[in-house]
Amino acid sequence: MLKNWLKIAFINYRKNWLSTIINILGLSVGLCVFLLIFIHWQDEKSYEKWIPGKENIYFVENKSASFGTMSVSSYPEIFVSKEIFSEIEDCTILNDWGKQRLSFGNNSAYVSGSATVDSFFRFFPFEKVAGSFRNALSDNGKIALSDKTAHLLFGDNYLDAIGKSVKSDSNDKEYVVTVIYKIPEGNTVFKPDFMYKNPYMEQSKEQWTNYSYNGFFKLKPGTDIKSLEDKLSRKMQEQDEISAKKWGYAVDKKNPPMVYLTPISKMKLDAKSEGIRKGDKKSIMILLGLSVLILSLSGINLINLKTAQASQRAKEVGVRKVVGSSKVKLVFQFLLETFMICFMAYIVAFAMVELLLPAYNKFLEKDIKLNDPRLFIYTGLFLIVFSLVSGLIPALYLSNFKPINTLKGNFARSKSGVWLRNFILTLQLVISSFFIICSLIIHTQVKYMMNKDLGFKGDQTIQVNFKKTNWENNFNMNKYRRLKNELKKISGVTDVTGSVNSLGNGTANGSIVKLSTDTTKTTQTMLGGIDENFLRFYKVKFLSGQDLNWKKASDTINGAVVNETFAGKLGYNPKTALNKEFFTGWDGKKKYKILGVVKDIHYSGVSKPVEPIVYFNYDRNWIKNNMKNVQIKLSGNDINGTLERIKEFWITKAEPGYPYDFEFVDKQFAKTFEKFQKQQTLFTMLNIVVLVIALLGLFALSSLLIEQKLKDVAIKKTLGADEKTIVWDLTKRFLLICLIAVFISIPFGYYAMNEWLKDFAYRIDMPVWPYVLSLFLLLILTFAIVSFKAYRATKINLVKYLKYE
Repeated sequence: MLKNWLKIAFINYRKNWLSTIINILGLSVGLCVFLLIFIHWQDEKSYEKWIPGKENIYFVENKSASFGTMSVSSYPEIFVSKEIFSEIEDCTILNDWGKQRLSFGNNSAYVSGSATVDSFFRFFPFEKVAGSFRNALSDNGKIALSDKTAHLLFGDNYLDAIGKSVKSDSNDKEYVVTVIYKIPEGNTVFKPDFMYKNPYMEQSKEQWTNYSYNGFFKLKPGTDIKSLEDKLSRKMQEQDEISAKKWGYAVDKKNPPMVYLTPISKMKLDAKSEGIRKGDKKSIMILLGLSVLILSLSGINLINLKTAQASQRAKEVGVRKVVGSSKVKLVFQFLLETFMICFMAYIVAFAMVELLLPAYNKFLEKDIKLNDPRLFIYTGLFLIVFSLVSGLIPALYLSNFKPINTLKGNFARSKSGVWLRNFILTLQLVISSFFIICSLIIHTQVKYMMNKDLGFKGDQTIQVNFKKTNWENNFNMNKYRRLKNELKKISGVTDVTGSVNSLGNGTANGSIVKLSTDTTKTTQTMLGGIDENFLRFYKVKFLSGQDLNWKKASDTINGAVVNETFAGKLGYNPKTALNKEFFTGWDGKKKYKILGVVKDIHYSGVSKPVEPIVYFNYDRNWIKNNMKNVQIKLSGNDINGTLERIKEFWITKAEPGYPYDFEFVDKQFAKTFEKFQKQQTLFTMLNIVVLVIALLGLFALSSLLIEQKLKDVAIKKTLGADEKTIVWDLTKRFLLICLIAVFISIPFGYYAMNEWLKDFAYRIDMPVWPYVLSLFLLLILTFAIVSFKAYRATKINLVKYLKYE
């Protein structure tokens, strides 16, 4: 019996070779898209699975009225809470301190390090290579090295490094190596090349609202997480009130501090803040949903083509029933045929995934491999379910034919088959229209962001970040001043400036300010320490007032320029804000005076709102040690030569022994668009895939249906109908279905895009033209495909179809 089923299946595949190829191709592409996004999702979910007891480890996040939801906590919030709340078994902190150069003798390593405490190794038990984790970071003179870093510093004898001293160029201090560890091989955000004790913890012990540390709790099994979150939140609210009384600002009762605990195994995707190297869960889930739609579209094609072929197989069904075959056997036969097509598509899809994976990894900046056996198990089960779902409808439809009707030739007049095909075709075009609408709106939003006025002119400007920095003895400020003077002497350099914030990389160091005349008016602001020429350098527009005058002591000591958002937060417009005074929380409650208001500058991209910022002389307080880069404007002549001269100066005089790199400011800012440009690219590609699958399905379906009407065409031609009339008669039903499908898709497209646009602080108004263009585009494509087949039908040989009439 099975052999007979297979022979019948291959005969039908060969007879309907075009629809078979379209089915396999459509399903392969749909499965390929689904698999690529599915493996990305599984890869993101696999982070921190290597940690023993991970079910009891939680990442601590905070929300405050001033700073929103944050991934950082305060020192006492983490360590004092452990003593107060019995549910907390242990705690630790971690800070990524970026790259630093370590040296031993003539060897050096420029690697990424972290500041932490001893308890880190109890939470994250890295594999020990040498030494001991016990008291490994018990004081500020100890350091833990990864095996790779140790090998760079000590060579092949790195296992003997325990007890030896390495020097950190960031602070010119020596550290004793206490342990060598191996970084976990599984997916993890914890990949420090070295670790030492956080040197600033002692200063933070009483500062409950100084959010500076990534904190983690290990909780006792069975802890009520929601109850503990409430306790922690109440404690932070108490401390917020104490801090408000101390600094003289009003507490926001409507937006009190809140504490959230996120399981460490879900931190990568589900952190409520920006987390630690957080993934973009929303985009992944959207893409996964869209890939399911594409796969559904492929399944719809399969169902539609199978039901359209019913007239070719109706007599076969009738004969088989007459000779004793049951409906159940027929259903299993047709399900087998569908499974064979799906299995072939599954094999082709995996070949396509293997082929596309290197480019996909480059696009995602990941290193995903097809080496997880669970992937094949999951997708294999999915294939079986998909085959059943997509195969059951045509199987039941075909097996329901009545032998007496099919043998008389009455099967073609079944209205149920027509309604089923129309419904499925409508669903197919609804999905196509939805993708077109969304793709056009995403393209429009990304274009709007890229063309938005950023508030500055960064053309022909590069930024070079310092590799060696030190927060002691004004190291950063003195280094900046020296390099600025030296760089100005290089031919092709027209100007040099600096600031504590980096365009395209966001702002740092926030504080609370309040008006001197009205203590109830407070706002959170970012600190904008700048060099004297910064605002002129970037051609920032003044809305009122004037720039800081470095020759006036009053301007440089307590003068400030603010952005329009800062003025608005305090209830002023650019003109009325002039000469207003405010107290700061960062400079010993010193009073600052507003001398000018400038147009908002976008530091973090245009998807986020502009933050209030105060621009002031960088060398008047502790902010001077945050000067970690220089920004250099180049002449339009011989840019490449100027870049080479800057590089030569940098590697020989500025920072010898360190790797040199730079970035054009415009390009650096353009990175803030990358996420949305990738969304645009992916959606455009998915849109093309959807249209190709839908149109191939429409082409095959129209071919089958028009072939069934060739006898009608021959009769109409014999009676004198012209070609235009025949083509229109064969096409109009498809156009009507297309029109209905677009109108059905409009509310779904509107809802999806309105939700997507909510993520943007600056967004377009919902345009009408994508919905109209989607209608016309689908109508034109549908008409072009169906009318082509209809026109070919008018060229048939009349004798062939009328000789038996």
